Formats: sequence, structure tokens, C-alpha cells
Amino acid sequence: MKVLIVEDEKELSNSIAQYLRQESYICELAYNVRDALEKVQCFEYDCILLDITLPDGNGLKILESLKQHNKLDGVIIISARNSVDDRIKGLNLGADDYLPKPFHLSELGARISAIIRRKHFDGKTKFSFNEINIDLLGKTVKIHDKPFELTRKEYDLLLFLISNKNRVVSKNAIAEHLSGDDAEIFDNFDFIYAHMKNLKKKLSDADCKDYIKTVYGLGYKLEA
Repeated sequence: MKVLIVEDEKELSNSIAQYLRQESYICELAYNVRDALEKVQCFEYDCILLDITLPDGNGLKILESLKQHNKLDGVIIISARNSVDDRIKGLNLGADDYLPKPFHLSELGARISAIIRRKHFDGKTKFSFNEINIDLLGKTVKIHDKPFELTRKEYDLLLFLISNKNRVVSKNAIAEHLSGDDAEIFDNFDFIYAHMKNLKKKLSDADCKDYIKTVYGLGYKLEA
């Protein structure tokens, strides 16, 4: 799962990123409105952590851009501003939650997890896709009620495909989801092919049906 942290306090931003990476999130950083707008216009995020007070303007501009382009990225406003007006305006523009500074990183992590569950998995902490059972809090998978071992990348890839079931997801979208900004350094998609091949083999070895289909020239689709 991919998170964008829009926060100009670099020490706080790095602390949040370090904590979330330990929780298996891909994190990208933006320190001002300009960089954040560029990122949200080019990429999709499972959750955006948004400070309102930024050096080059009001962070609510990012919310306005998301709304204008009908983007559905989850948004948590994190700000020292505690006025009711700011909170109401942010929520009316489409923010999902508001967390005033200072806050505990564990609470922030719980709120991010809740937003992702609500947007992708109907708010459930556990869900099933046929014989595949996933515990989102424990980050564990079972197939036919037996523990199923995956690497972090394979787990993220499986979740991404299931959350987009019956939709073709491009190799570019998968690369960005699995690697964030680092996707740009790869010359080709060999790393995607490797992760996909390993995931498909593990699913087959666990007597799981072959749900993942290659759509030649476009990407992949998990067929329900």
C-alpha cells in the first residue's frame, strides 16, 4: 500500500515515513504544495497525509485538485491548526479524517489502516476471495484454511490485484504501487515479472485456482 506524506517539517515527515515503512507501506514525501500537486496528478495513493500549513500555500489546494479530477485517494489532514473552520472545509473537500498535532504514530497508523480497509475492503479487517483468506491487521494469508507464506512484495501485489479485481492493471501501475518513486529507476519491468511469476507459482502450489490473467500489451487482471 502506498502513502504520500505532505509535510514540510522534515524531521516529522521522516519519522512518519520510517514508522510506516516498518509497517510495510511504500512512502513518498512532498514538502510543499507544488511538489504534492505534481505527485497527486501523476500517481494514485492509498492514503495521503496532508498538512494544511505549507511554505508555498494552503494544503487544502491538494484536496481541491483531487476533487476536481475525481480522484479517490484517502486523505488524513495532519495539522497543528485546530480550528473548526479548517476541519470542516477539509472534510467538505473530501478528506476522510483529521488528526491534530501532536499525535502518536501508532494512532496515525491505525487511522491509515482504517481508511484503506474502508476504501478497498468495505471496512473489514478480514476478508475472503474464494479460497483465499486475508487478515489485513495481521498481514497474513491462508488458502484452504492453511497458512500461506508470501514475501512483503508478493503480499502487496496480491492485495493490489484483489482490490482491483476484474480490472486490468497496467505494469506501470503495479511498478508504482510496489516501489513508489523508485519505479522510475528501473529500465524495464523484469522485477514485476519475477514477483508475478513467484506469486502465481505459490498460489498454484497451494492448490489455488489461476485467477491472475495476463492481458497482453496492457497488464494483468485478477478475474473473480
